[in-house]
Amino acid sequence: MKKTKKNSHKNRYWLFGLALVCILLMVLSTFADKVRGPFKVMANVTVIPMQQGINHIGGWLGDMNDNFKTLKEVQTENKKLKEQVNDLITENNNLQEDKYELERLQALYKLDQNYAEYEKVGAHVIGKDSGNWFSTFTIDKGSKDGIEKNMNVIAGTGLVGIVTETGPTWSKVRAIIDDSSNVSAMVLSTSDRCIVEGDLSLMSDGKIRFEQMENNDNTINVGEQIVTSYISDKYLQGILIGYVSEVNVDSNNLTRSGYITPAVDFKNLQEVLVITTKKSSITENK
Repeated sequence: MKKTKKNSHKNRYWLFGLALVCILLMVLSTFADKVRGPFKVMANVTVIPMQQGINHIGGWLGDMNDNFKTLKEVQTENKKLKEQVNDLITENNNLQEDKYELERLQALYKLDQNYAEYEKVGAHVIGKDSGNWFSTFTIDKGSKDGIEKNMNVIAGTGLVGIVTETGPTWSKVRAIIDDSSNVSAMVLSTSDRCIVEGDLSLMSDGKIRFEQMENNDNTINVGEQIVTSYISDKYLQGILIGYVSEVNVDSNNLTRSGYITPAVDFKNLQEVLVITTKKSSITENK
């Protein structure tokens, strides 16, 4: 206890002494320019460097304060810029979406003009079965819009499929790539008939198969157009199905078969046209 009290007294003396020194230095600083001799030397050695250090620290603290203010302003400005960038990205995405929709609608309009002899109803795809391909899907138009079973559906530059079921405000479509699909078709340039068979296993290679084409003297080249046949009982004549990508003579030497590149992108279907004229109605009128 005595030792602690003794140390406490010493600390007080030191503080008192340092206070006196500070006061003395302040006085010397005040009269540093007026006095001469040893006091001036002491002031130059002690007070002036101390003042310079204090001024330097004060200046540094002032700069730090300015830097903090500037940093806060920069952060605020950066937040505003980020918000502007996000707004611009959203606006750009909307413009890109509008652009792609316009391109699709222009393609549909062109397709509509290619088959101007038929009345059509435009529809959006609103659902599809599982899988990567639009082999069977649902559209947002139904019996209230004049849609009936067995009406042909087109998109892109050609045939998509046929309506298989309708409700008041919806319809189901089976595409020509579906495994259960068979379309009576023909080569546009030669009228050689064939059957286009749906096969989803071939779609990863971007093709569908045709069979039962007569092996005659007509040359079928790669790139020839395959269209719906005039003898089809459900499909209207002359709708583009796709382009020949490969043709081979079958082992019986009587028929030919091969592959077609479809005229429609069956992985990305958003809008379609339903031809409201049915093949059966044309046949009945004749």
